[in-house]
Amino acid sequence: MFLILNNAARYLSTQKINKNLYLISNERSMIDPASYKVDLGKSKALAVMPTWLMAKEKHIIKNAKFYLDYGFDVLNIRLQMWQLLWPRKGTQVVATNALKFLEVNENYFPIVLHGFSIGGYLWGEVLVQMEADKKRYQTIVSKTSGQIWDSLADITQIPIGTPTAMFPNNKFLQSTLRSYLIFHMNFFDKIATCHYRKSRTAFFNNMLGTSMLIIGSKVDPVATEETLRTLKDHMEKNGTKVYWKIWNDSQHVSHLFKYPKEYHEIMTNYLQDVKVLPPRSTK
Repeated sequence: MFLILNNAARYLSTQKINKNLYLISNERSMIDPASYKVDLGKSKALAVMPTWLMAKEKHIIKNAKFYLDYGFDVLNIRLQMWQLLWPRKGTQVVATNALKFLEVNENYFPIVLHGFSIGGYLWGEVLVQMEADKKRYQTIVSKTSGQIWDSLADITQIPIGTPTAMFPNNKFLQSTLRSYLIFHMNFFDKIATCHYRKSRTAFFNNMLGTSMLIIGSKVDPVATEETLRTLKDHMEKNGTKVYWKIWNDSQHVSHLFKYPKEYHEIMTNYLQDVKVLPPRSTK
């Protein structure tokens, strides 16, 4: 397919690796379907992008565009509703496959995380597996230069954010699903909720050791300013440098769409600080 960027036609390839992993790139590469190995032939920067539930393709591409313009590839990780509800057969399998991709593709360097909403929980499941075998995954840690978290949803917000994502225009179905999710998290603690807690703990441990850019809004009922500040305070207390941007009026995972210029400036400044992007010319 072709995408219009900066008034010029540019080839954009979105390749499905499996039902949860998609590689977005300015060029089409051969991907081995069994090993997930990408035939790069050269080193290339990679943005790992776990997105929100029910994210539309056009919104994923709009977020990926920034990285494509700088020559990155983007690994988009998508989570389905049932995978969120049943972690052992769902999210944890997705996490294993994402790790498999990162492990076999040594030529991707540096790596940047840019996650959204429930993608933080998904990445926490990745970190749980990495913590269980730190020596094996040390190369991934050493190649990761920074993390950007947009509208990061805490596990306590699952009953709040998920119904809106699934049924944005149906209040009755939102209410019905919200009631079920509250029941699900209480009744299925040993096969669901305990894994949400472990993921949260691993995320807060920040095994990657990099700084974080946290982005949110004062009016977001899913990724509340309070929960984001809890993460910020914890990270700073434990020595992690945190970059922080809270808007007054933008909605959940919609900050880029409301403030595109400022959003990209914040991203650029952060990625320059962590030396993923070259510094701006002083001329």
